[in-house]
Amino acid sequence: MPVESARKYALQNAVLHGGKAEPKAVLGKLLAEDASLRPRARELAAEVERVVAEVNALSSEGQKDALAQIAPELLEKPKGETGPKELPPLPGAEDGKVVGRLAPYPSGPLHIGNARAFVLNDAYVKRYGGKLILAFDDTIGSEEKPVLPEAYDQVKEGLDWLGITYHDIVYKSDRIPTHYEWAEKLLELDAAYACTCDAETLRKNREAGRACEHRVQDADETIAMWKAMLDGEYEEGGAVLRLKTDMQDPNPAFRDRVLFRVSNRDHPRVGTRYHVWPMLEFSWAVDDHLLGVTHVIRGKDLVIEDQMETRLWDLFQVQPRPAFVHFGILRFKDLELSKSRYRREIAEGRLTGIDDPRTWSLQSLRRRGLRPAALRDFVLDFGLSLNDIEVAAETLYAENRKLVDEHANRYFFVPEPVTLEIHGLPPTEAAHPPLHPDFPGRGRRTVPVGPKFHVAKEDFERFRGQEVRLKDFCNVVLDHRATFVSLENKDIPKVQWVSHGGVQTHVVMPTGFESHGLAEPEVASLKVDDVVQFERVGFARIDHVSHAEVRAYFAHR
Repeated sequence: MPVESARKYALQNAVLHGGKAEPKAVLGKLLAEDASLRPRARELAAEVERVVAEVNALSSEGQKDALAQIAPELLEKPKGETGPKELPPLPGAEDGKVVGRLAPYPSGPLHIGNARAFVLNDAYVKRYGGKLILAFDDTIGSEEKPVLPEAYDQVKEGLDWLGITYHDIVYKSDRIPTHYEWAEKLLELDAAYACTCDAETLRKNREAGRACEHRVQDADETIAMWKAMLDGEYEEGGAVLRLKTDMQDPNPAFRDRVLFRVSNRDHPRVGTRYHVWPMLEFSWAVDDHLLGVTHVIRGKDLVIEDQMETRLWDLFQVQPRPAFVHFGILRFKDLELSKSRYRREIAEGRLTGIDDPRTWSLQSLRRRGLRPAALRDFVLDFGLSLNDIEVAAETLYAENRKLVDEHANRYFFVPEPVTLEIHGLPPTEAAHPPLHPDFPGRGRRTVPVGPKFHVAKEDFERFRGQEVRLKDFCNVVLDHRATFVSLENKDIPKVQWVSHGGVQTHVVMPTGFESHGLAEPEVASLKVDDVVQFERVGFARIDHVSHAEVRAYFAHR
């Protein structure tokens, strides 16, 4: 147990919140600081409470003095960094007893649009010291949206990067026999029936509020049809099991809703073992009960799933039942998030893979150098608002900028370089710009000078014939044969430059476009995963380094 860290964060929490630290907040800080502690979260909670009690017994001045001694940097909130809003309490939640679940459908990697549900579930379970179940919703899917064998690992990879802790893994495809048992309970209650109507007939009957002929067939006939479904006697789509609901329900979609359907396609985990697959609403009504889920946290667009689960629980007479907690829809401006489209374009060679920046998968965000903490704070700042929200990606970038700006050293990168010579330049071997202008103690880098210089084509065309400053070096009148003016730092346009020893560098942009150019020599000594700021270009993650070239992925400005 890192007692020192617990005490540090307890003191900080107390100082920032009127002298009273909150154990859950302190535990959350510890787990965020050291991911290896997460499996021990429950046992650590008691020790954290002891530390918090000791801290809360101190006077306010005593807390400040103690924090000043062990971690003075935590005495105040960083300016402009207030963190995400505090989440409201979960209804009926008890410490140590909250059970949540994640329900990814493994048709590809998770993307940015999936993050809200997963982060909220994770945050609440951690807040209450509960348990989170990763339950793959790997029912058979459709031809357009199949279950992919590689997607299981892709989903887990994304969750792990995002810092989400799941305690158990469940696969729906392993639970099909259990779902059959509960389906047969419905048949015994005469609450469901087998139906062979085609999709168009189903639609017309629902719209008209008219029951089909199969609804009134006797129980023996329904059971015989059900067994024939299980035995594979129906073609794909040839039969379904439907729940008996009110055919006059105001919502036509709720009228005699389908519970199971026939599918004879191959499944990556269970092959062709099953011919009948449950719809997600039925499987969750069973599994939320059997897995002991206490809170279902999901988008408000899934309210009909709430109704279906509740109706089935009423029929099964099961208690206790999870509480439903909803949030509004989060959309990103100018982003089309479609796993099926990405999969198709990867197969066609138009995308390079799941971590292509145009997919907006969690893998692509990681490759671009975004911090998982930025995505978490971005999501949590919206809380459980039921309002539908549309945001620009820049909102996420602003969160990431707070985290990376301090640590990202600065370097020159010149895209589409134009070569020039400087007439009248005094003898100089190198310039020495700071690694970070806000942290002079970090040191300076060495950028060799002469005899030729390279500036970006865009800058050359824009400022040709004008006096500009080669950043952190000198002022020149820009042209192929430029004229030296002075060394003083004037208030004139500043351009990046590279001279002797520039390294070939490629920066992959979020659009997939590759910006080719030269970077200053020290860029060749960077390591993969370093996040830097190419001055006047933006933040980027180093993806590949060799003697011949450097490859980076652009994050944002």
